[in-house]
Amino acid sequence: MVPSLLMARRRRSSDGGPFDAQDGKGAQLGDDTRKKARKHWAREWATAILIAFVLWVLIRSMLVQAFRIPSSSMENTFLVGDVLFVNKAVYGATIPAVGYRLPAIRQPRRNDLVVFESPETPGLHVVKRVVGVPGDTLAMVQNRLWRNGTPLDELHALLTDNHVDPADPRMRTWQLCCLVQQDPDSYRPTLKNWGPLVVSTDSVFVMGDNRDNSYDSRYWGFLGRDRIVGQPLFIYYSFDRASGRFLSPITAIRWSRLFSVPR
Repeated sequence: MVPSLLMARRRRSSDGGPFDAQDGKGAQLGDDTRKKARKHWAREWATAILIAFVLWVLIRSMLVQAFRIPSSSMENTFLVGDVLFVNKAVYGATIPAVGYRLPAIRQPRRNDLVVFESPETPGLHVVKRVVGVPGDTLAMVQNRLWRNGTPLDELHALLTDNHVDPADPRMRTWQLCCLVQQDPDSYRPTLKNWGPLVVSTDSVFVMGDNRDNSYDSRYWGFLGRDRIVGQPLFIYYSFDRASGRFLSPITAIRWSRLFSVPR
């Protein structure tokens, strides 16, 4: 009887009996488990990537953003090829898509370095130095800045141009509205001689440190407080674009400027 029982079991197994059915069910359960594990893994990665993207957007738009120096208007404080991290929270960051501006930690002060949206070119960000805040009386006499009746010793200012200083109609057009102690009819401002002017409310007056090679408030007027994006934190990368070296972003790195804090 034992051999007959064994033969019967073998026949049932070979005919797709209960033993094969159990093995097939186990294999199907294993496939389902693996599919669920893959879906769970994919969801976790998708969630992690989405969270990282949202955090990157928030950090970039509200806290810190990179900014590259494109011109020589701020030499020697900033050089062409410097790349900065900009603190966007200090003057009040703008929430993306909503446009609401968060409260500022503080207002711009004299001598602050600020990054702002150009009043003339949409989408262009510029960096300059604040030389006057609301209520300040500013003037320039023989290329020396005066504030509230006192001449300033600006160690950061770069003065290189000794050429003739012609009158500029663009300066006169906007400066007449804020001019004090001057005859408007005879007023002919130049790059190195202008004012006195009183800085208006909710505005600042900004100038480049490279005074003879900077397109700034002297030409286009006061900078609205709402255009200021942030304040440079430090230079995290810099290379000499004019070095002429092969692969200059790697071979012409200015190591001494890395992680320096501009003043």
